[in-house]
Amino acid sequence: MRTPSPIRPGPLTRFFRRFGRAEQGVTALEFGLISMPLLLMTFGLLELALVFLVSATLDTATEMASRQIRTGEFQTSAANAQADFKNLVCGQMSWLSSQCAANLWIDVQTFATFNGLANAPPLNPATFHPPAGLCFSPGLPTDIVLVRANFEWSLFTPLLNNALENMGGGSGKRLITSTTAFRNEPYNVTPPEGTKC
Repeated sequence: MRTPSPIRPGPLTRFFRRFGRAEQGVTALEFGLISMPLLLMTFGLLELALVFLVSATLDTATEMASRQIRTGEFQTSAANAQADFKNLVCGQMSWLSSQCAANLWIDVQTFATFNGLANAPPLNPATFHPPAGLCFSPGLPTDIVLVRANFEWSLFTPLLNNALENMGGGSGKRLITSTTAFRNEPYNVTPPEGTKC
């Protein structure tokens, strides 16, 4: 009696067996699998670092320009309009100066008490539509002043925009705000004006 011959596998089965045993190109395949998450993490880290850098630059520029309001130098100069103060802030934002004119909005309010300042509502980035609702009142001697500089930063990393954007869904933008509050120095005898804007 003859033993039956084994059933030969079909061409598709042979292909998958050869493919499973093959070891050529494993490194390329592994790199292909991890390259996308690796690139996404790298660009995400760069994006986050840039947001922090813009924030630090804006904080420093706002603080330095606000000092001129605090000492009265700004109010007593010939150039004492909102655009002049914006130029002061932009002048301190060295590496962002080319974007500053189009992407920076200034809000300066005067308060009679620190309690009034504490109750001032924060800006909502999702509903922020400049220049509507922005005020400019640098105050007089001994006034309490709140300075807010708002900078619109465009995000560039795909898929991470949703995590970092705060100016509305799909905008791809983040509103970075720097805030400082202080009491103006008594640089002359003019009485304070109190709450304004």
